[in-house]
Parts: sequence; structure tokens; C-alpha cells
Amino acid sequence: MTVKGRNAGSGRGRQQAGAGGPNGQRGAQERKRAAAARGRAKRDQRRAVAAARREAARRRARRRWLLAGVVVVVVAGLAAAGIIYLTRPPSITVSGAFGSGKPAVTIPRVSPPGSLQTRELISGHGARLAKGELAVADLTAYTWDGTTTKKVSALSAGQPQPLTVGSTITGLDKSLEGSHVGSRLLITIPPRDGFGTKGDSSLGITGKDTLVLVVDVLGSYQKTAAAHGTPRAPAATGLPAISTAAPGTAPTVTIPKTSPPATLQSQTLIQGTGPAVKKGKLLIAQYEGVIWRTGKVFSSSWQSGQPAGFQIGTGQVIKGWDDTLVGKRAGSQILLVVPPADGYGTAGSSQAGIKGTDTLVFVIDILATY
Repeated sequence: MTVKGRNAGSGRGRQQAGAGGPNGQRGAQERKRAAAARGRAKRDQRRAVAAARREAARRRARRRWLLAGVVVVVVAGLAAAGIIYLTRPPSITVSGAFGSGKPAVTIPRVSPPGSLQTRELISGHGARLAKGELAVADLTAYTWDGTTTKKVSALSAGQPQPLTVGSTITGLDKSLEGSHVGSRLLITIPPRDGFGTKGDSSLGITGKDTLVLVVDVLGSYQKTAAAHGTPRAPAATGLPAISTAAPGTAPTVTIPKTSPPATLQSQTLIQGTGPAVKKGKLLIAQYEGVIWRTGKVFSSSWQSGQPAGFQIGTGQVIKGWDDTLVGKRAGSQILLVVPPADGYGTAGSSQAGIKGTDTLVFVIDILATY
């Protein structure tokens, strides 16, 4: 091979070598870019993992703060409840069967409340009491001055009592009105709603005594209450004639123009089917009392606007009532003709216009007995 030929070959080799250089550079750049991209991806992945860890840490921190807040609130609430419980005075407790007349009452030795308090210990479902009605109740009363308590015997009869709603002491009237028959009420009455600053010495109540009453409401009677049974024809002649009347109004009593009978007369005009009246029990009745001599009404529950309550057989009413009404049944209407000996005696009753020689006529609707 000649020198020229070698030179020519040498040139071709250089040209080939020169043509392959740029391609090699491009490959290296692509590899660098790929490596950079992989690096960025790894960094992004690491950043994402770190961000996720930071967010998880923040969530855990928030949960810890929330839990701590709940614990604080609960602890504070329990502490407050404990303070309230510890500072709240003990309450009055009452036990014993409804209507028994002798509930057991425990009153704490703390200062009584300064305002009227009424609690319904037993919820009744009977008629609702209204002002002016006659309520029948078992009532037990105590005085309470913060250090001592004393049962008020005169108010705690241990048996049913008639109470006119609106005509007792203020605290009792307010508590009775709107209550239901069948309810047991615990009533705490400060002096201003009871017997005032003077109290009532006859009951042993001072002007500083708070009253505690336990009241079992047994019944109620409106002014329209009347006998309800089977009418019966008059069995005797020469007695006053009695006309029927609408509920709430008195029957008309017509006195014959003859001399009255000398002995006690009793006639059943309506036969009731309720419980029999027993000696010593409370009788709830409507009645009209008329003087035979004048024909004038001297006493009437119908005119007063409400039924009346009396204890029978114990001398609380006139002898004619005691002797004839025991054994009669609730729901009955009875006509009584009462001579002076079985009425007001020879003294009569001047304030009622009754002389010592007056015979009396009564029409009595027996509503109930307790």
C-alpha cells in the first residue's frame, strides 16, 4: 500500500470517528436526564412520605388534645355535680300508704326554703280541684324552724278532712287548686303563705314557723253534686212535701199547716247504693234546713254554693242527724223532721232564728262517706 493510500484510509477513519461523537454525547445527556428524573421521583416520594408522616402526627396530636379536652370537661362536670350534691340540703322524705292518714315524715335539720314549695309525690288521675270546691283529704302537718320539728296535732287528724279550696291558708289553697284526686302532695309553706308573722297560738304555730304538709287528696265535690239512686214514694203522711230540683239547686220544702210530729221522723226519698255511713266517719252531704214554724231556711249547703262535711255519730252535729244518718247509704236523699230535743234543745239558736220550741226539717243528700 502506498503512502497516499494509507493517508486516505487514515482520513476515512477520522471522518467516521468524527461522525460518531455527537451521538455519544446525546446518549450521555439522556442518561443524565433519566437519572435526574429518577432522583426527582425519589425526592418527591420521600417528601410525600414525610408529609404523610407529618399529617399523621398532626392528627394524633389533635386526637390527644381532643381527648384531653373531653377528660377536662368530664372531670369539671363531675366536680361541679359533686359540689352541687355536697352543698344541696337533704330533702324531706315521706313514706306510708296513700290514704292511710299516718304517713311517716322525716324533716332534715337545715334551714327551710323561703318560698312556697309543692311536690307531687304520687300523681293522681281523678278530677282536678277548682277554687270553691270541697276537697276531702288526709292531712298531716309539722312546724319546721331549721333546728326542731313538731307535729301539729290539731291539723293532723289521722282521718279524712273536708277542705274548701280557696278558704284555707294561702299556701295550701295554691297547692290544692289544679291538683288531681288521687295525688299525694308534699307542701312546704313559709310563714307569709301560712299563718303570717303572728302565727296561731291555738295550734302551737309561731310567726317564724315554716309548715310542712303531706296531703293525700281523696275526693272532690262540686256545688252540683246530688243524690243519685232510686226514688221512693213517701211512706208517711203529715210530713213536709219535697219537690225535686235541678242539680246544684235546693229542693222546695213545703211545710203542712199542721202541728209538727212530737218524735223524730226519718224518710228515705231516694235510695242510694253506695257505702253505708258508719259512726265516726266523715259524711259529705248537701242539705237544706227549714224551721217548721216559719217555713224559713236557716242553713243550706245549696245556698252556700258547696257541699259540707261532718263527722257522724260523735256529737259534732245535732242528735237527730247522729241517730238517723248512721247506716244510710251514699247516694240517698233523706227527709228528717227533728223535734227540739233532738235538735238545738230548749236553748234553740238565736243566731239562726231557732227557738227552744222549734221543730226543724232537713232534706239531706248523702254524697259520700270516708
